[in-house]
Parts: sequence; structure tokens; C-alpha cells
Amino acid sequence: MQTSNNAIIIGSGVAGLATAIRLQLKGYNVTVYEKNDYAGGKLAAFKIQGYHFDAGPSLFTQPQNIIELFELANEPVENYFNYTSVDVACKYFYANGKIVVGYANMDKFANELQQQLGESPKVVKDYLSSAKTLYTNIAELFLNNSLHKRKTWFNKNAFIAFKAVKFSHLFKTLHKHNSSKFKSPEATQLFNRFATYNGSNPYKVPSMLSLIPHLEMNEGVFYPKGGMVSITDALVKLAKKMGVTFIFNTQVDRIIHSSGLVKGVVVNNQNIYADLIVSNVDVYFTYKKLLNNTQLANRVLKNERSSSAIVFYWGIKKEFKELQLHNILFSNNYKEEFDCLFTKKTVYTDPTIYINITSTIEPAQAPSGKQNWFVMVNAPANVGQNWEQIKQEAKANIIVKINTLLQTSIEDYIEVEEILEPITIETKTNSFMGSLYGTSSNSKFAAFLRHPNFKGNIKQLYFCGGSVHPGGGIPLCLKSAKIVSELIQSKN
Repeated sequence: MQTSNNAIIIGSGVAGLATAIRLQLKGYNVTVYEKNDYAGGKLAAFKIQGYHFDAGPSLFTQPQNIIELFELANEPVENYFNYTSVDVACKYFYANGKIVVGYANMDKFANELQQQLGESPKVVKDYLSSAKTLYTNIAELFLNNSLHKRKTWFNKNAFIAFKAVKFSHLFKTLHKHNSSKFKSPEATQLFNRFATYNGSNPYKVPSMLSLIPHLEMNEGVFYPKGGMVSITDALVKLAKKMGVTFIFNTQVDRIIHSSGLVKGVVVNNQNIYADLIVSNVDVYFTYKKLLNNTQLANRVLKNERSSSAIVFYWGIKKEFKELQLHNILFSNNYKEEFDCLFTKKTVYTDPTIYINITSTIEPAQAPSGKQNWFVMVNAPANVGQNWEQIKQEAKANIIVKINTLLQTSIEDYIEVEEILEPITIETKTNSFMGSLYGTSSNSKFAAFLRHPNFKGNIKQLYFCGGSVHPGGGIPLCLKSAKIVSELIQSKN
């Protein structure tokens, strides 16, 4: 028998957790079904021989998205979650030996680019100021509202956004924009890298994405005590206190709907009825498996998938003081690297390497005198490549590059290793083809092509998470939860 105000969330990724909290606070009886034995999706962690590793996302920006949830619940966030600002957003190493410290302070960062790359501090500050303006005038509308509802386009914020959009924002690539602003190829490459924040190609994405640096370089980078998984732990704890029910190790088999209305879900051959369903599962799998609609699933694939990753989790029995929390070892040929990713569908032989070391901030994350390295290279989505071979080649190339830049023999210090690649990413998180961000933004209209947060012809069915609007990454997933919550509220 159906009970009033029952809501089911399928999947406990960060968007699913935030949606569960918001709906519970709105008076729904929320149940979250999770196929794994842990919450968080990609935002999980594991330990090996005293080394703590965050399994997925490692960059923490816009803590206000999390704080808002605790304020809504009237709960003191410090009882659940603590974080600190980071002085160095990222340290950049170039193949030509140049090094740039990406200070979180705009003045220090601008001076650093002047000293190391010969860039004008005014140019750097103007670029970041423009990024802030773009974010404030345009992104606030696009990221905080459904783009598929008429009311979004008939308010003063829409007028401000339209007024702020320039032709070049849509029809000039990020690379062309950056190369026209900076005189050094190193600075251009540094700002090109922000296209990877949603798994895209800087040589194809529109220059509108030049707003992304605002999040890191103007608003700041932060570190959550206990690692990134502490975000998951805090949200689960808050959700449970608010009354959300979690059912782990349980996969939803199908979404029940008839006459254009959601009825519930099928779990272990049992019908579980509910008034509304929110899928935090990749939208492709939602259609393919949960709605049994191959036609709509294939329609999702018309949009290019984002990149994926290969991650090596290394326990390093030495401390490298020259490395920060976030580090980038750049490829010598960035364009060729992205051609490999999106055209040749393989990993470049000289890949850009990202190294995250949380023990530089929180020493307890690794045994004394050692470091926990999260070593990631961009990889293409899975289309049936020989991943065993690609992993072996990538590891060899990574080691050569690290040894050259750090003048070391890093393989002598690796005492723990785990590896994550696109197939495993898909298996663990239901991210189709292992894509980290659902679809890429390699189209000028990508923002409009992302799947909406609702299904028009199936009432009370909603979508949140990285595969739908507004996109992937922790801040956007949290924003998708807010959009879903507001859509549901407007219907009731």
C-alpha cells in the first residue's frame, strides 16, 4: 500500500546524499538505496598498511554548498565537518624545468607568474577578475537553475546573463582565448587545464569555461580534515540524524511507472512504492537498466562522453618536501595529449600527471616519514581498449616523468599500490564508459545538451549527479541536488 510523501533516492553519491537531506527536511520520508556497502560513490576512501587514500575527487572548493545543508537542518557544521583553507592551490612543474607555485592569493599568484613566466600581473588579475564577472553574471544562472524550465529565462538574472554573454564566449575556444591573453605557453597551458575540471578538451570547449578558475583562484581551495571522504561521512551522519533511511548492498532493479507517473521501484523482486523517485545513477544506466528504454539511453550517447582517468594509489616510503597538496606535472605537448584522449582514445606517452598528497596537510594520513600519493593521468572513456596494456605503459611513462622532474628513482619508494581505471570506475560507480563527468563540454551548446533534472513525460521522476545538469564535480553535484529539491517543491 502506498504511503504519502515517500521518496526514494537511487544511489548515494554526494548529489544523492544532498538530495536526501533536502527532501527529508521538506517533510518526505526518504529512503536511499545503494548497491555498494558504502556511501559516497566516487567520494569514498580506503586504507592500506597505514596509508589513507581518497578514492576519487581530491579538490575541495565552494564549501558553502555543504554548509548550506547544515544551516537548513539547523545543525552546527563544526560538529560534523571541519576544513581549512590552503595557501597553495597547486604547484605546477613544466617539462622545460620551470616551476610555478599557484598561490591562492591573487596578488602573490600574479607576482609568481611575472617572476617565473614573465607575465604581466595586471593581465593575470584582469583575467581572474573577468572569470569572477563571468561566474557571477552567467554561471550563477546556469548552475543554480534548471535550464529546461521557462521561468528560468524570464527573470532579471537571465537578462543580466544574456547581456554578459559575448560572441567569443561561445565561438572561441578556451585555448585561443588563453593564448590571446598570455604571452607564455606555460601560462596558457596552466589556464587551459581548467577544461579538465569537467573532463573536456581545452582546444574544443568554448572560452566560456574561462570562468572555472574563479572557483579555485578567487574563492579559494580548501582541505577537509580527514580527507575528502569526510564530506561523505558528514552528509551521511546529517542525513541519518534527520531521519533518512539507508539500505546498502541493495541494487534497485527497475523504476515502476505507469500512465506517465512514477509508482515506485523493484528491489529483489519486490515492489517498493513511493511518491517520487530521484535517480543519482548515471542517466544512461537509468534509462537502459532502470527504465528499460534502450532508445532513450542511446539518445544520451549522442553527446560526447567526458574523459576518464587512470589512478595509481602509491604508498611512498619517503617524504618529498618539494611537493604540495596538489601538484601538476605538465605534458610537453598538451594538444597532442588531448588528441590522444578524444580522437585516438588512448593515453598520451607524455601524460600530464596530477599528484595529490593529503599527508602534506594532515601527516596522519600516512605512516611517519612517508606520503600517500594519489597519482592520476587523464584517460579516454572506455570503448574496449586494452586497459592492461595501457595501464602498464602509463605507469612506465609516469615513472620516467616523475624521475626526470624530481631527480629521483620513485619506483624504489613505492611500497603500496592500487590502481583504478575506466572499467573499474564504471563497475563501482555506474558511470557509463567510466566517464568521470558524464558528457564533455566540447560543444558550444553542451550546457543545454546535458540531460535535465526531471523527466517531462514521467511525473515525479528526477535526476541528480554528475551525468545531468549542471554537471560533474562536487560543487555542481551539490547544486544539482538543490535544483531537484526546488523543482519538487514547485510541484507541490
